[in-house]
Amino acid sequence: MPTERYAVEYNMNHRNRGQALIFNHEHFDIPNLKSRAGTNVDCDNLREALEYLDFDVLVYKDCKLNNIFHYIDKAASMDHTDNDCILIAIMSHGEMGYIYAKDAQYKLDSISHYFTAQNCATLAGKPKIFLIQACQGDRLDAGVMLRKTETDSASGGMDYKIPLHADYLFAFSTIPGFYSWRNTTNGSWFMQSLVKEIKENGKKLDMLTLLTFVNQRVAVDFESCVPDSPIMHQQKQIPCVTTMLTRILRFSDKK
Repeated sequence: MPTERYAVEYNMNHRNRGQALIFNHEHFDIPNLKSRAGTNVDCDNLREALEYLDFDVLVYKDCKLNNIFHYIDKAASMDHTDNDCILIAIMSHGEMGYIYAKDAQYKLDSISHYFTAQNCATLAGKPKIFLIQACQGDRLDAGVMLRKTETDSASGGMDYKIPLHADYLFAFSTIPGFYSWRNTTNGSWFMQSLVKEIKENGKKLDMLTLLTFVNQRVAVDFESCVPDSPIMHQQKQIPCVTTMLTRILRFSDKK
C-alpha cells in the first residue's frame, strides 16, 4: 500500500522518482510517413525537464513496434517498490486511435495495459503518466477571435481495493480527430509548452494544474504560419488531458 486510503496526495517520498521512457520517432519505414523534423529538439528538451523532476530518463530512437513492446515489457517487469511513479513519452506520427512505430501502427492501450495494478503490482496505487505528441487526425482548428466589449469584467492502515486502471494520466498534444503542430526548428507546440511549464512550475504546481497551463500556452501563444497554404495558415491547437488519477500529483523535491 504506497498511499493511505484517503490520502490527498500521492506518496512521492520513495527513494527514487522512477523511470521515464521517451520513444522519439523521426524516420519511418512506412512510405507515406515523412520524417519528423524538430522532434530531436523536443526529445532533448523533454529529457532535460524530466531529469529536473528527478526521473531516470531512458531515450529510445526510431524503434520498431516489437522493440517498443520489448522495452515496455522490460519496464513493467521491474521492481518499482522504491519508485514514486513511471512516465512514458511518445513523439511520433498518429491518426485517430493509433500511434506509429517506425514500421507499424499500434493503439496506446496495447502498451498502457502493461502497467495496470494486475500486471505490474509494484506500481499499484502509483501514478502512470503518458505524454503523447502525435496527431489524432487531420482536422484543423481555425479558432475564433475574442474581442473585448464594454460589459467584460483518513483513515490509514485499512486494506482497500482499487480498479485495475486507476492512477493513469494521459496528456495528448491535441484532441481526437485533430492535427498536432510541430515547428521544424523549435519542436512541437505541445512539447515546447510542457517543457517551459515544467521548468517554471514543475515542483510548485500539481500535475493537473500544470497541464491546464500547458493547454493555455498552446491555445494562446501559438498559431500556424503557412501563408503559401491558405488551408493550413493561421490555425490553432488545444491539448487534451484524460485522467484516472485518484489523488493530487505533485513532484516535490527529492530529499
